[in-house]
Amino acid sequence: MATQEGHRYDPKVRYQVSERDVQYLDVNGITRLVRIYQPEGPGPFPILLSVHGGAWTDKDHTDNGVTSRPLAASGMVVAAIGLRTAPAFPYPAMVQDTNYAVRWLKSHAFDFNGDPDMMGGIGYSSGGHTLPLAAMRPEDPRYGALPLDGGAGLDARLSWMIPCWPVIDSYARFLVAKLRGAERLVENSLGYFLNEDAMHEGNPQELLDRGEQVDLLPTLVIHGTADENVPMEHVERFVKSYKAAGADVELERFEDQPHGFANEPGPQTDRLVAVVKAFIAKQLK
Repeated sequence: MATQEGHRYDPKVRYQVSERDVQYLDVNGITRLVRIYQPEGPGPFPILLSVHGGAWTDKDHTDNGVTSRPLAASGMVVAAIGLRTAPAFPYPAMVQDTNYAVRWLKSHAFDFNGDPDMMGGIGYSSGGHTLPLAAMRPEDPRYGALPLDGGAGLDARLSWMIPCWPVIDSYARFLVAKLRGAERLVENSLGYFLNEDAMHEGNPQELLDRGEQVDLLPTLVIHGTADENVPMEHVERFVKSYKAAGADVELERFEDQPHGFANEPGPQTDRLVAVVKAFIAKQLK
């Protein structure tokens, strides 16, 4: 699909990329930045929102540059957002920030040569929990609670999503962490959700189990078969449930790869970038 003014995404083309940090969020004086990876070219380019991981408690807009840079170089604006994290900001703060970021990016798209009508998202680890919740519930009033100046009429819908090694079933992963004696993961889960009821309520898998009406956007799930943090069966179950609900969803398995396998340069990271580019190219035909 051509973006505005006829630009077509071709993953084989290479662009120079500039980077800059911009404040996008201010909630009662609490600010967060977005790192814009902008291709140097005529555009306007499709936009990829990047949502960091960190077990809901850590990391920021500087994370995942190892994948953001080569993706931007293929001809897309990558917008890596910082989020308010737990324990200071429990659920649903990170989902609220993501919902707000989608609307903010649509409002400011032309400032960085982006196409507001062609926007998807990629989320890593706990960001692979935050992104699907925001994408599947774009009209949830709790998630859209942060007002955007000049944002009347803008929605928080995305055109596709790519959860990578996602905590896609927050309660099941909490139980796995308890069973393994992974105290830090248990503490981080409780620090964000505060209680088990919230783990059930804000749970992409359980949205489907409950038959909730959700947005069913094209989805690519990326996961390593040796992930001990998020068992493979969690993502396989989500893919099966999401497909049964009517979504177009793909699962790309990375054999013998652990959690966060593309956090550093290497052949598996190169393969992930290639898989993501191919998926996005298919969405933009």
